[in-house]
Amino acid sequence: MPIALVTGGAIRVGAAITRALAQAGFDVVVHTRRAAGDVAALASDVSAAGRRCIVASSDLATDAGVRELASRVMTHTTTLDLLVNNAAAYEHLAFEEVTPAAFDRMFAVNVRAPFFLTQALLPLLRAGGGGAIVNVTDMAVSHAYTTTHFFPHYLASKAALDQLTRAWALELGPAVRVNAVGPGPVAMAGETTDEQRRDMLRRVPLRREGTPEDVARAVVFLAQSSYVTGQTLRVDGGLSVA
Repeated sequence: MPIALVTGGAIRVGAAITRALAQAGFDVVVHTRRAAGDVAALASDVSAAGRRCIVASSDLATDAGVRELASRVMTHTTTLDLLVNNAAAYEHLAFEEVTPAAFDRMFAVNVRAPFFLTQALLPLLRAGGGGAIVNVTDMAVSHAYTTTHFFPHYLASKAALDQLTRAWALELGPAVRVNAVGPGPVAMAGETTDEQRRDMLRRVPLRREGTPEDVARAVVFLAQSSYVTGQTLRVDGGLSVA
């Protein structure tokens, strides 16, 4: 059976990705920063789909946490069919409020962790004869769409991950395919006011907010599309072309 690792796979968009992959036939290693008990319901859903669920807890803000997660995966499998770099840090700060510590914190989770986790797991991705990586970025790296501060350190980190998608596609092919999903207004942050949400959705051609399941379906599509690599699929209701 194919096996996938989803970082940040226990909540919000990550949980939807985990469930969708289980329905698509993947056993899933679910990474979470919290205690394993927090994902009992999700693990039950994966089991109900007839798939195996392995929960691995670690703090991806630290190098030790990245190494710990890679080690846990290697104890359960000798091959990895799919790595979904979904775990992310988010902080709503204006440019002049960003400190060096805040900047480093954002890049530690959003860039450094996926970079070195992918490096550590590359032998497993190659071992099966053709693994895939899907990075979860943000359509706002190229189309800023909010009406408030643009949280620049977050966007810079997601832009770096988006660029790594193309760099890895060139370097890791043909054995490993690498793509990204760039969500738009999906599961919008709590800082977004009702007025900001209405203003944003007026500019979305589909006139509605996306769901975590919309992103999850895009991840499954890229995981199963054997002739697609180096691409970012925007899941944004058409906002990037509006």
